[in-house]
Amino acid sequence: MAQQFVRSHIAPDKVVVFGKTGCPYCHKAVDYLEGLGLKSGHLEYVNLSGESNVEEIQQYLLQLTGARTVPRIFIGETCIGGFSDLEALGRSGQLEPLLRRIGAL
Repeated sequence: MAQQFVRSHIAPDKVVVFGKTGCPYCHKAVDYLEGLGLKSGHLEYVNLSGESNVEEIQQYLLQLTGARTVPRIFIGETCIGGFSDLEALGRSGQLEPLLRRIGAL
């Protein structure tokens, strides 16, 4: 069930942020991505707080990405990590090409 939930949100042409209510780094990640001017429909925020099986979902994220913490950020079908990883990609100049490759910029 958790695997199906996570996989249903990840797509080759989307940036997906899995987060929780009250998580400041989740909101920072979304703000950062919105500030890049992504094309409409390419950014999705998935709030896990409202899900009845949040622990199961986070366990699946651990299995899939190596961490169960939020935010978990996917560019296309690749998890890039959390907010600090997003910032590091931005600073290094590697983020924009990734976003262009999936058609988000």
